[in-house]
Amino acid sequence: MTKLTETQTTILTAGAQRPYNIALPLPKGLAGAAAKMAVTKMIERGWLQEVDASLRRGEPLWRETGDGHGTTLVVTDAGLLAIGIVPVAVHRIAADHKRAGDTTSTQQPIVRAGTKQAMLIALLQAPDGATMDTIMAATGWQAHYADVRIMPM
Repeated sequence: MTKLTETQTTILTAGAQRPYNIALPLPKGLAGAAAKMAVTKMIERGWLQEVDASLRRGEPLWRETGDGHGTTLVVTDAGLLAIGIVPVAVHRIAADHKRAGDTTSTQQPIVRAGTKQAMLIALLQAPDGATMDTIMAATGWQAHYADVRIMPM
């Protein structure tokens, strides 16, 4: 499992708790070049995705695109998994933000066989879903949340 910095953990955790998994605003004290560097690394690792901001919903802007619109940052499935949260509706949110003609959000990530990620996906795709106990036993992860049954979408 990838070791996250305190800043990365803070950004992902805060974003996971916000509507539409919006990662903004960034933590206090993180601005300018440091913010750009942190966000760039997180996008490269697939933990954040830059998407069109919905001004109608009042989403905060990460940057202006120069055409009267802007972008915001959302926590991706990989970002949620990095902090131990099993993603549920992130695909639907990314589709809501998809820019016309942009194919990046429809590309499926490559899952390497034999990894915990592949094991978790297989468990969640089972017809009856998976319990937290099943996931914990298969992955060796600890429980940080209440016992729930996670059903496939």
